[in-house]
Amino acid sequence: MTRLKIEAPNSRRFRLSHFLFGVAVLYLVFISCNFTHFLKIVSSSLSGDESYDGLDRIAIEDTDLTKPFVSSVYKDVFHRRLEDNRDQDAPLRPNNEPKKEEDHGDESMEKIPEGYGRITGAILRQRNKTSDLPVLEKMADEAWTLGLKAWEELDQVGDNESGESSLIEGKTKSESCPSWISMKGEDLLKGDGLMSLPCGLAAGSSITVVGTPHHAHKEYARLRSKSVKGDGLVSVSQFVVELQGLKSVEGEDPPKILHLNPRLRGDWSKRPVIEHNTCYRMHWGTAQRCDGLPSEDAEEMLVDGFKRCEKWMWNDIIDPKESKTTSWFKRFIGREQKPEVTWPFPFREGRMFVLTLRAGVDGYHINVGGRHMTSFPYRTGFTLEDATGLSIKGDLDVQSVFATSLPTSHPSFSPQRVLEMSDAWKASALPEHPIRLFIGVLSASNHFAERMAVRKTWMQSAAIKSSDVVVRFFVALNPRKEVNAVLRKEAAYFGDIVILPFMDRYELVVLKTMAICEFGIQNVTAAYIMKCDDDTFIRVETVLKKIEAVPRKKPLYMGNLNLLHRPLRNGKWAVTFEEWPEAVYPPYANGPAYIISKDIVTFIISQHHDGRLRLFKMEDVSMGMWVEKFNNTVAAVQYSHYWKFCQYGCMEGYFTAHYQSPRQMVCLWDKLSRGRARCCNFR
Repeated sequence: MTRLKIEAPNSRRFRLSHFLFGVAVLYLVFISCNFTHFLKIVSSSLSGDESYDGLDRIAIEDTDLTKPFVSSVYKDVFHRRLEDNRDQDAPLRPNNEPKKEEDHGDESMEKIPEGYGRITGAILRQRNKTSDLPVLEKMADEAWTLGLKAWEELDQVGDNESGESSLIEGKTKSESCPSWISMKGEDLLKGDGLMSLPCGLAAGSSITVVGTPHHAHKEYARLRSKSVKGDGLVSVSQFVVELQGLKSVEGEDPPKILHLNPRLRGDWSKRPVIEHNTCYRMHWGTAQRCDGLPSEDAEEMLVDGFKRCEKWMWNDIIDPKESKTTSWFKRFIGREQKPEVTWPFPFREGRMFVLTLRAGVDGYHINVGGRHMTSFPYRTGFTLEDATGLSIKGDLDVQSVFATSLPTSHPSFSPQRVLEMSDAWKASALPEHPIRLFIGVLSASNHFAERMAVRKTWMQSAAIKSSDVVVRFFVALNPRKEVNAVLRKEAAYFGDIVILPFMDRYELVVLKTMAICEFGIQNVTAAYIMKCDDDTFIRVETVLKKIEAVPRKKPLYMGNLNLLHRPLRNGKWAVTFEEWPEAVYPPYANGPAYIISKDIVTFIISQHHDGRLRLFKMEDVSMGMWVEKFNNTVAAVQYSHYWKFCQYGCMEGYFTAHYQSPRQMVCLWDKLSRGRARCCNFR
């Protein structure tokens, strides 16, 4: 028995030494290796943070949204999902089934009239105005009437009264720009939540908003109602502060230069979030979400030396057990303990806040209560002076708004500064011989800078200068006669603008596309016709090579093709069953740039004149519909799909690059002239 008592302590000592040795080895492994990512996950887990999803984020960001089976429209809806309360029920993925026919009754599924008609001024004037015209034709009727009136007024204005010398984006030179502006909450409410910033912003400008968020209210979320648990009601409290630019076309939302969206409650993550984004021509960029986790300290992630996202707590009270556990774990692995100050989420329901938005050198900086919370880098295509409006809407009461250090004169925009009246940029006369390609560029009336950038860059390509390729801008009229006066002078001087005598509307872009088709057949003899936007950069020689690779007698439809896309039935981008009763759209090329052959264009024009052409408010879908009809009734079409007809921005080896600012256009042309087709993704 004595022997056994002596052996037991030795055995316990032996096991304890093994355990301590194992702990020491594990400690050395932790210290010698870099486990930053691992520690962040473990630390977040111990502190009760469930929002860290590093692997999921990588998967989302790497998703290629230009693939043919993924709709670009749904990418926009994802980023807009909680922009305002009306759009929360919009479907998020293209495989969501549209609402059933019986949900809308017999009335919603009426057959589309056989005669779609040619929407021109002459045809519409001959119709009985008391007849029940479709919505699109009503818009066209109104646009033609207003356009003809605007054209008559323009003819009556003399050259000295044109207003060109005084036109500075809606302001005259004699009007001074105030250095500061203040507005009370009730005055802001009377103005539908909008405050004018006459000359935009400058580096150092700041805007201070004093407000009180509303308490959360219940809203019905359709997607939540389909889940197993819950009745579909979600508690929501959020508001939006936006810097907006001037809208170019009636019916199109103004560009959102900065979209600041604090979500106290109602975000899909179930956490308070501050989201930033931009929206250009009704297309949203990639959102920057700040959810309480600090952004990286890497230099390329900083904005004027500030973090894009600061760290904050989700609750005012932290569980002391979790804090002790986390602290013990950090000490165990030898992590240096530094005092850290973490602020709570800066917005509380029913509690007043003071938010300051400051324009820096590299981006915008958001301070709340004197503490820096987020920073957002400037995006391409926008400048500070473009921010001519401030919009504040959502679940809050605004006490006051104060903008200071504003520019006292508009530093950039003026047609005289943008338009370079040089013979070098004039277009050649239309050739009498057949040409290889006609390019029609859709442009808005006040896009003087965009058109000038196109003239100075890819319109200087050898094929265009030799008249093998012809380019013309297609522009409708503006509600302001001063803009129309400058537009007419621009068209007369450069000789490359086709002015369409109707008032510009976003929904009537399809009429511009029809005008491009008619011009390509009637005014020039082109083997192929290309449609693009004025913010699209084209590698003309590369596009010609792709066209020549297709047999000449083969009907061609080339671009970044979309297949099996479903129409949205809810929200701001909704398409009714009367407008589109089918479950999916036909195959169609994205609107920024696509090409069709002469035989297809001839068919489209013939159908148009015979009143048998179906028109739809989305012009790229309309073209896909017309090509499908040709494919089914006349001859098989060669559908050529290339991702490098870029829908969003630019990619290496691009054929066309979209959403390019005038400055980027010049940069792209400079690189292309040196033999390098590389993108200019600067801010």
